[in-house]
Formats: sequence, structure tokens, C-alpha cells
Amino acid sequence: MVNTDSSQPLTLATEIPPVVARLRSTFDNGRTKPISWRRAQLRALRRMLTEERPAWDKALKDDLGKPSLEAHITEIGYVVNEIDHMLKNLASWLRPKRVGVPMALAPAKARWVREPLGTVLIISPWNYPLNLALAPLAGAIAAGNSAVIKPSELAPAISSALAELVPRYLDTEAVAVVEGGVPESTALLEERFDHIFYTGNAAVARIVMAAAVKHLTPVTLELGGKSPAVVEPGVDLTTTARRLVWGKFTNAGQTCVAPDYVLAIGDTARGLQRELARAITEMFGSDPKTSPDYGRIVNERHFDRLSALLESGEVVAGGRTDRGSLYMEPTVLGGVDPDSPVMAEEIFGPILPVITVPDLDAAIRFVNERDKPLALYGFTDSEATKRRLTTETSSGGLAFGLPIAHLAVPDLPFGGVGESGMGAYHAETSIDTFSHVKSVLDKSLALDTMKPAYAPITAFKEKLMRRMV
Repeated sequence: MVNTDSSQPLTLATEIPPVVARLRSTFDNGRTKPISWRRAQLRALRRMLTEERPAWDKALKDDLGKPSLEAHITEIGYVVNEIDHMLKNLASWLRPKRVGVPMALAPAKARWVREPLGTVLIISPWNYPLNLALAPLAGAIAAGNSAVIKPSELAPAISSALAELVPRYLDTEAVAVVEGGVPESTALLEERFDHIFYTGNAAVARIVMAAAVKHLTPVTLELGGKSPAVVEPGVDLTTTARRLVWGKFTNAGQTCVAPDYVLAIGDTARGLQRELARAITEMFGSDPKTSPDYGRIVNERHFDRLSALLESGEVVAGGRTDRGSLYMEPTVLGGVDPDSPVMAEEIFGPILPVITVPDLDAAIRFVNERDKPLALYGFTDSEATKRRLTTETSSGGLAFGLPIAHLAVPDLPFGGVGESGMGAYHAETSIDTFSHVKSVLDKSLALDTMKPAYAPITAFKEKLMRRMV
């Protein structure tokens, strides 16, 4: 039920149980399992993204001030590429995998097959509201499931567009959109699902997990955390700064894998800060507020939270704000104390603190003394440093020389570890996430080679079985 009165829930809580029951019935009758259905739905999802591009562009602009090219790269085109990769490889991913059989069981055949889990719930966030709703949905469909999407109420334009367009393009008996806020999310979590896929913050993730426990429902939690960037002496600071500025200030810093802070080793901080300021001007001009390539903060609550963090260090670039337009200038903070407020939580906005550490050992200790981040970025020319960051730190993902772009590699699983999440998705990993891998053993009854294992056990049988097992 779509309701234009914003004071009322867009989906009534009483409507949720029948919706879930309908989707479960669709799955139970086998409709979603044929690969032909999965392909048809993926193609329909692709058409929805491409044919309705103006609607998506407008909604993303309304919700986040997102520039059109950024919307294409990080939202629309991103999901289209994910779908194309799935369509190309789906048959091979779903093919049963043969495995060997121990001598004691021969002759026999063994294989494992992927089967869909059932009806899944996808709870998406506001920062990439299209991408993070539809990329998991593509995986759920490709794996043969029915699905409920719960968009974020903090991105109302995208939520409304999804509620309107998804039923036009996709099988309404298998895919549904539920709009609303906390009450509707709570009502959804009271239902039994076969998997819950949640993207958001750790506080809500704990609520999701607590609800899932009641039904022993498996969960995937895509969270966040403070993703560090380690910059070593001797690197090209101009290129490093440009890439940090691009990765940090895309979507006005509201990206779960954005560099959250910089650990500048040795004497690199001053030069890096100078280059960061220069790169901000190169990309967004002397007044980023007028740049068509720079977005806005999602709402006043987040704006106020971010504004308070500006006092955590010396502003070496940016710092200007306008609450009325939810504008916060791309900002670099120097002289940041590790115990300052800006270092106490994930920033999730256009503020980049720079912290000086004496050497790589100190940088690694700094990272390891804190929660495991969703991503870690290294800017170094040393292969030894790359090996140390790979083996001596733990993070959801690791990238050298370029932040956030590892998400664009379809065959790299994306997910967190510890406080930054559990489980992963993208491409074949999405099929794994939304499937059960079932083991199948097939041994003919024509010749009973199992007699040596049957009681009573004689000395000969025992000797034979000990040799084979």
C-alpha cells in the first residue's frame, strides 16, 4: 500500500505477514528455482535500472545531492555490471561439483549442489540506497530465492522509486518492497526468513541478530568502521593525495569503505596535507559548494554530528559548512589526537584526520589496537610493507594505492570481519551467501561392497577396514 501522506507508514505493519507468506508460498511451489526464471528476473532488473535511469538520477539527487556521473559509477552502472557478470557466469556457478570418494566407499559418486535458501530479507541503508538494495537482491534472485527489500526511510526518494518500479519489472509473487521506518523493520524482523542481509551500523546489526536468533536465521552483516590509510615516506604524495581525496569525498564521505583517517609515517604528514588541500581544489574548485560534482549530507542529524567533530583538530583544508543546504566542505584535520572525538567513531562524512606515527611498526600497532576495519589502504612503494600489512593486520578488504575501488572487482568477495561485519557477497560469493551447499552421495545397490563394515566384525574384516580407512 503506497500512501502519499508522509506522516503515515508507507507499508502498514499488518500487511507484512501476508506479504512474507505470499513470497514463501511462491518459493515453496518451486517457481524461483529454474535457471530460466532467475535469468529472466536478472534481465528485468537490468532493464529497470537502465530504462528508468532518469528516475534513479532524480531520486539520488533528491536524497543525497548525488551528481549524475557519481550515481552512474557507484549505483546504477555498478549494479548493471554486477548483473551482467552474473548472467555470464550463472550456469557455471550453479553446475554441480564432483568430488572424489574414499576407497572405503568405492564404487560411488559424490557431488555438491547449491540450492536456494528460501525467502530472504534485505535491509538496505541510505548512503548508497540503490546499489545496496539491488546488488544483494541480484544475488538473492540469482541463487533462486524470493526476497523482501526494506529500503532506508532516510532515503525517501529512492525508497518510493523502488516501491513503484520494482513491481513493474519483477515478479510480484517473488519480490516485494516494504517501505517505512523502525516499526515496519521491527514487524519484518518478527517474521521467519531463511536469510537476513543487513547493511548499516553495528548498533542496529545487534538488533537484527537478536531477532534472527529466534528463528535460527543466518545473517550477513555489512557494517563499517574506521578504515585507515597508511602512507609511507617516499611515495608520490601528489597521486596519493588525489586518490585519497577521490575515495574519501565521493558521496560527501558517506561511504562505508571510505578512508576514515590517515596514518602518516615519519615526516610525510605536512607534505601530504598540503597535497590533499591542493587535490580538493583541483577536483571541486575553490568553493566546493558550487561544484556539480560534490554531494550533500543526508540530513540535519548527521550534519550536526559531523559539525561537532570539526573541533577535533586543526583545520588544514576546508571546514566551511551550511546547515541550511546540508553542505560540509571537504575537510582535512591535522594535529589530531588519537583520543579525540573524531577518532572515537566512524566519521561517515567529509572529514579526513591525519595522524603522525613514527614508523610502520607503530602504524600496525595503531590499527591492531582498534576494531578490525572494513577496509585498510596502503600507500607504499615497498613490497615488504605490502606483505606486512597483508599478514600482520586484519580487515574486511585490503587495497594498495587506490581506496574503495576493490568493490568494483566482481570476483572479489566484499565483507567485513569482527565489528565491521560478517559474511560477504558479490558475484559467485553472493550465490554462496544466498544458497545452501548440499552434499550428495550416490552409491549403487547393485553390488554391496559395504559388507566388511557390517557386524559382526571378524579379524579379517577389521584388518581390511583398517587398511581402507
